[in-house]
Amino acid sequence: MLSSLLAPRRAVILAAGLGSRLRPLTDDRPKPLVPVRGIPILHNALHALAEFGVKDVTIVVGYRNEAIRSSCGESFGGVDITYVESSVFDRTGSAYSLWLARNTLLQGDALLLEGDVFFEEAVLDRLVQSRHGDVAALAPFDETMTGSAVTLSADGFIQEVRMNQSVANLGREPLFKTINLFRFGAATLRDKIVPALDTAIIAGEHRAYVEQILKRLIDGSGLAVASAACDDLKWFEIDSEADLRMAEHIFSPHASVAAPISVEQ
Repeated sequence: MLSSLLAPRRAVILAAGLGSRLRPLTDDRPKPLVPVRGIPILHNALHALAEFGVKDVTIVVGYRNEAIRSSCGESFGGVDITYVESSVFDRTGSAYSLWLARNTLLQGDALLLEGDVFFEEAVLDRLVQSRHGDVAALAPFDETMTGSAVTLSADGFIQEVRMNQSVANLGREPLFKTINLFRFGAATLRDKIVPALDTAIIAGEHRAYVEQILKRLIDGSGLAVASAACDDLKWFEIDSEADLRMAEHIFSPHASVAAPISVEQ
């Protein structure tokens, strides 16, 4: 596969959260191990990464981390796994989890995934086929969605990150939802993202989201993140039982296109 030659050899998966909105399914397991049509969310991501030649994955774990370690082991489908544990997963945001993985980020180009997104491999293909080093997978923001969104410049780069968006914010200007799959180049990780994470954590912003860090870098540091359009592909961010049911529908053998997506931050 040509794309496998273009993909970074390492990835970070953020999988530390409580998954409280998916209870009781997460009473005895972390959200990344909740299955969609029999396949745990995290296993789906690892299979996809392996297909694209990723060799090393760092998984940031927290809630019921022993279950993830047991399920995925030290190697999964030919991918070597390193675990970084958060002891404060119940009171920190995704930026803190990413900061814990900063040693991996400093090693070179990397893919970044949230551990609650179920997606088809073609989403990764869009990321790695892009001619740009820093890329976000995006889909149109619609009336079923809430949370962070972005606007795009005429040449397809993220122009603005907007937090806490909903149907009330939809207007003439198109909004796009980040699928929470990214690719970043070594220089960006070393010179921009890791220093920004350091600054936020030192300042006590432990509940910050990754999107907030990216917003600051795009607004103030000239970070240019290109878009990879994935509106014709299947993906779903799973936060609740309703989301899980929708994901089961989207990934049924008879579904050919993604259904409207309900996502919350």
